[in-house]
Amino acid sequence: MKKTALFAAATVIAILAVSCKSGSTKSGAAGPASEDAPVNVVATTVTVKDVPQEEVYSTTVQAWAVNNIVPQAAGRIKVINVEVGDFVREGQILAEMDAVSLEQSRLRLVNDSTELGRLKALKDEGGISQSDYEAAELSYKVNKKNYENLLENTILRSPLSGVVTARNYDKGDFYSMSQPIYVVQQITPVKLLAGISEADYTRVHRGDKVYITADALPGREFEGKVSRIYPTIDPASHTFTAEITVPNSDRVLRPGMYARVKITFELRRSMVVPDGAVVKQQGSGVRSVYVIDSDNTVSICDVTLGRHTEGEYEILSGLEEGQTIIVKGQSMVRNGSKVTFQSPAEK
Repeated sequence: MKKTALFAAATVIAILAVSCKSGSTKSGAAGPASEDAPVNVVATTVTVKDVPQEEVYSTTVQAWAVNNIVPQAAGRIKVINVEVGDFVREGQILAEMDAVSLEQSRLRLVNDSTELGRLKALKDEGGISQSDYEAAELSYKVNKKNYENLLENTILRSPLSGVVTARNYDKGDFYSMSQPIYVVQQITPVKLLAGISEADYTRVHRGDKVYITADALPGREFEGKVSRIYPTIDPASHTFTAEITVPNSDRVLRPGMYARVKITFELRRSMVVPDGAVVKQQGSGVRSVYVIDSDNTVSICDVTLGRHTEGEYEILSGLEEGQTIIVKGQSMVRNGSKVTFQSPAEK
């Protein structure tokens, strides 16, 4: 009987020991970490550098000049010399019209020239008056002008060097003065018109360098300059127009291409922080930066942002140069939290 009682007592003690040990293990596994334990974050310092004050404007490439090639009067097209896409030189013959009227005018001019020479000889000998000779000379000059005008409108030449962008007639067609026979556009250089806010009117000057990119030419950047500033402000959009000239010596920029113009107004000495350091406060437009104080506690500072360039924000107010700020780990801290930190290079 005594043995049975002793065995039962030993069994109860063993069960209680196991239960305490088990409870101790679960409590240790689930227990929260101490709130006083510092949080490890990644931090850097606020630096000062020259920040370009620049804006990007969307626009399209335009030809430097556009010429519609047309004769002065309707007529039959006898010769077509060039096609769309051809590059032509200034003075190159593009097309020729029916030359019957031109030939008639040429023969009259030859006859008038011969007659004027005869009358000059008579005038020198006193055979005709000075006024009769001057009348004949005037008639010759008028006919010569008519011939030159017909020649210009019968043999059609390009007034500039450029690319043929349209041909609206074929050889043998009757030109009816409804459309130009050719359209020639000068593309060396090209120009772009950028609409700039009136607030920046005094910050843009003729000769300023600008940089242009085009969606059709990825990876390429072109240098141009402001060649003209329009003198008026659009009252609807409150913008003014700046004309940008790009040499385009390799002719890769073409009229109609969508492009972006980047204009740098000035360099401003400002504080900058990595963009990862800036946190947007939920439910508001407030931007904040987590600052680590000298005692390794965290303070949340609201900041005013400027430009965003190359992974950095310009800070206009809210921070001071040299302050230590958190760039990674903000979600694990709050105002007054203790932290330990390392730089991004050490991480």
